[in-house]
Amino acid sequence: MTETVAETHELVERARALLPLLNEHADANDASGQLAQPVVDALHDGGFFGMWVPQSLGGSELMPLDSLKVIEELTYGDPSVGWVDMAAGLAIGTGAAYLSDEAVSQLFGGERFPVIAGQGTRPGKAVTTDGGHMLSGDWSFASGLKHSGYIHTAGLDEATGDLRIFVLPVEQATVIDNWDVLGLRGTGSIDYQIRDLFVPIEWSHPALIESSPRGGGFYALGIIGIAMICHSGWALGIGRRLLDELGALIKQKAGRPGQFVESDAFLGDYARAEGTYRAARALIHETWADVEETLERGEALSVRQHTLIRLALTHATWAVHDVCMFVYKSGGTTALRSGVIQRLFRDMHAGTQHVTSSPPVIQAVGRELAGLAEGQSWVFLGLAPPQ
Repeated sequence: MTETVAETHELVERARALLPLLNEHADANDASGQLAQPVVDALHDGGFFGMWVPQSLGGSELMPLDSLKVIEELTYGDPSVGWVDMAAGLAIGTGAAYLSDEAVSQLFGGERFPVIAGQGTRPGKAVTTDGGHMLSGDWSFASGLKHSGYIHTAGLDEATGDLRIFVLPVEQATVIDNWDVLGLRGTGSIDYQIRDLFVPIEWSHPALIESSPRGGGFYALGIIGIAMICHSGWALGIGRRLLDELGALIKQKAGRPGQFVESDAFLGDYARAEGTYRAARALIHETWADVEETLERGEALSVRQHTLIRLALTHATWAVHDVCMFVYKSGGTTALRSGVIQRLFRDMHAGTQHVTSSPPVIQAVGRELAGLAEGQSWVFLGLAPPQ
């Protein structure tokens, strides 16, 4: 493995240093429906695709707090870049952590980490057969698939009812280039189909697995726990960028040409928007600092900790949505026209549609916080009674 492995603080600094490059290509990413090749190369060269690959395989194996910072920095530069890196990073890292030795040796033997992308929800059908499964299904929202060599996709084992994650070469699927959307256009989150494909057992793993033979306590989070980090960091990155863009616009409009920015009403709302963002960020970091300490002690997370990471994410997503609406309205015709604020507005509205911040999640959070879920535990995004 020749790809440089960064210490955690170095990876955060590398993400911050990419801002000029990400700014340069953000509009082109949005227009073309995929990331520009210089951006993809920078993600490879900086080690970002390996941020959750176990250190035993040459990855960074970032803990939650540093992971949040990396995603936040990349998203600040371009929300589509932050989204692709977090989605692919999750699939790459969990593949490295949870797949068989045979699959891992093939995937991680090259000069660069493989790029793996796909869909971990809305499972296809997996029929048990000798040595593996026959997989079929239709999936959407494969963020970063245009830059990937492999697909990570969910299938339900018809014999056992268990959800599994399958990893397979992209060329074994039918890719449907249909990403015509409002925002996050640069992610290229296209659809794909698989029909009666044999996937060896070595190339799949249980979707609910929470331990790794190659990594440390971080992998006890499982796929959904890592996804909570992904979307939390993304919300923080786009929220900070929105407020900073408005701040820059205010400076241009101060004085007689834009007296509204000096009005008491605007200044009060501006302060409240900053407070809304900072409070959401504080909740995320407080929650994940507690989780990180638990993981470092080698202990299992409590149901309440799982509840709080979902609360922190959903709260931040919708808090930043409110910030976004304020920035857009305050930006006037500058926000209306093609430019950074308009693109961020569209990206934010795409981000709110993700299942991790959907109404059923916050409703389940409320149920657990209210003491109405005694004996239940979190399974992906819902509460379930003991088996």
